[in-house]
Amino acid sequence: MKSDQFPKWDYKEYPKTLAADDLWGQVRRTVYGKPVSEEQIQMIVDAIVADLALRSTCVLLDIGCGNGALSERLFSHCGQYLGVDFSEYLISVAKGRFASPRHAFICQDALEYVAREADPSRFDRALCFAVFPYLSDVQARQMLSLLSQRFLNLRLVFVGNLPDRDCAGNFFQGQDLATAELDNPQTQIGVWRTREQVAAMAESAGWCARFQLMPPDYYQAHYRYNAILERPAP
Repeated sequence: MKSDQFPKWDYKEYPKTLAADDLWGQVRRTVYGKPVSEEQIQMIVDAIVADLALRSTCVLLDIGCGNGALSERLFSHCGQYLGVDFSEYLISVAKGRFASPRHAFICQDALEYVAREADPSRFDRALCFAVFPYLSDVQARQMLSLLSQRFLNLRLVFVGNLPDRDCAGNFFQGQDLATAELDNPQTQIGVWRTREQVAAMAESAGWCARFQLMPPDYYQAHYRYNAILERPAP
């Protein structure tokens, strides 16, 4: 099967075209086709651990966990972990390499999962890294609302790697932004949203949002940001 048969943002079929041990390639954590450096991965891990205030008693829900390569870096920072992804292939990789009695993976659509999880109260932290841009506005609001309404013990939600609409010119250099499909969740980058848009979306779903930038030497720092959601003070 040739890798160019499927677009790189097709997370169900494209990963199957890569080598079984190309874990970062399977989830497109690459630069010009080469895996990002260990230093870059550690920047991501450090941001997640710090902004979620992870500790050994935390039960972490990871929405859009992919093949578990990033997930595994978080295991030592939490007590229990559940990763959810809609790709059967990526979940099979995650189960084969990283599953344990305290670290589980399931294959399910994100919205279906958050609507049907039988015991949502067990989670106190949630992560959604590099997935949110591929949800339409309707889907994104629905997911945030379900997390707020059903997962009542969630204290913090890390929504990471969001493409900043205000910085789209830094990515599409020299291209007419009118042709860039910034509102299309099915493009390579997904939907570009300003921080104000994400804050309003979060507020309508019952969350307060604050924003964090990655270090300047992070490879996508010039056009991405993270959102950390928490419940409003009583």
